[in-house]
Amino acid sequence: MSISPLPGDASNDPAEDQTGRFVRQPNGRVRPLSPHLQVWRWHVTMLASILVRVSGGALAVGALFVVAWLAALAFGPDAYATFAAWMGSPLGLLVWLGLPAALAYHFAGGVRHLIWDAGEGLSPRSANLLSTLSIVFAVVVTLAFWAGLFMTGRVVL
Repeated sequence: MSISPLPGDASNDPAEDQTGRFVRQPNGRVRPLSPHLQVWRWHVTMLASILVRVSGGALAVGALFVVAWLAALAFGPDAYATFAAWMGSPLGLLVWLGLPAALAYHFAGGVRHLIWDAGEGLSPRSANLLSTLSIVFAVVVTLAFWAGLFMTGRVVL
């Protein structure tokens, strides 16, 4: 990361910059390059925000698998056996492991946002705590869900 020149310094002209701190836009204007990750320190609320978006996308894709499961049920025993074979593979089991995890995390992230929308938990310390709790909640719920399935014999490997 480069150090900015002092004000009044001749090298402060953005058009003459050779450090990569400025970019010429298509309209010809020279604008400062956004510092992005060079400036921002990684923190748990960033991770929580990213995970909400990822879990939302995973739920959309997972919904397609649920629809495929229902379609296989509707098309009869042969279609269901084929679907079950695919979903019993390691990749299929990963999908079925990820779907409740995405659902649990997206739910927890939604509750976190409801709390924030009410004007509560907005201090950095509270926001970090809520973000951490939403991640922990999702892990605990997912593990409990799968432990319950294995302990009741509904899922066997």
